[in-house]
Amino acid sequence: MTSGFDPVSGASRRGFLSGAMATAAFDASAGAAQAGQGNVAGPAPATPSVPGPGAGAQRAAGGDRPVIAMLVHPKMVLQDLVGPLTVFNMMRADIHLVWKTLDPVATDVGIAVTPTTRLADCPADLDILFVPGGLDGSVAVMADAEVLAFLADRGARARYVTSDCTGSLVLGATGLLRGYRATSHWTVRDELALLGAIPSADRVVVDRNRLTGGGVTAGIDFGLTLAALIRGEEAAQRIQLVIEYAPAPPFHAGTPETAPPAIVQAVSAARRPTLLRAREQAAAVAAGWADVAGSAGGTAALQ
Repeated sequence: MTSGFDPVSGASRRGFLSGAMATAAFDASAGAAQAGQGNVAGPAPATPSVPGPGAGAQRAAGGDRPVIAMLVHPKMVLQDLVGPLTVFNMMRADIHLVWKTLDPVATDVGIAVTPTTRLADCPADLDILFVPGGLDGSVAVMADAEVLAFLADRGARARYVTSDCTGSLVLGATGLLRGYRATSHWTVRDELALLGAIPSADRVVVDRNRLTGGGVTAGIDFGLTLAALIRGEEAAQRIQLVIEYAPAPPFHAGTPETAPPAIVQAVSAARRPTLLRAREQAAAVAAGWADVAGSAGGTAALQ
């Protein structure tokens, strides 16, 4: 009698069954939330170069379960979290959904996610630090000193510093993307330059140990890319097959380059107020850095 198929090793393992049960519990909670409970329980509780698969000791107890902190924040896009989370769970990772408190966090679709770990209790050394997007939420977090300090601290030591969609704006606001190529949702990608990053239109961008995904659905592509780096390409392909990830959209309107111009204009116009706030917040962060640098220079001159 088998105990479940492990997409990482290709063998039947009791450990993968536990991971599958965790995924099922997550899905069941989501279904209950849609039925009216509105609360999703998550799974149980700067290096200059990209380490290859298996490079370096993994930081979880036992050495085989990557330690991952995934920020959850109000108004995040749930798909930004769930896409990578599904892949990470199949990697048999030790996943922490982190926020300031353990109170449920509202998402864009009205389903709340319950954090598993407070920021203050998050492991100090991580294999993966991840930030999801959701433009309204990202703009708010860019001005949240407590969250930015947490990300800057954990990101300075994390094996991989990562994001999906507009989560890269949040990483940028911490200074963790300065001098790195990065991507974001197409509507705000250029704002990364204000935060010292080098904008890229690629769907997934890998620059040393910084990995960023484009808009929303790129989270699965991003997750599989990271799985290949940590577990190897064969394991990542097994995960891809298990989740049957073979996109075949009914329209070719998924990027501004392929969508009809009228659609691009309509989407841009509808989002314009929030896009302006994102630009203003990015500019404010950059101005704050300049003020700090100027003050430091002035102090040095006086000395």
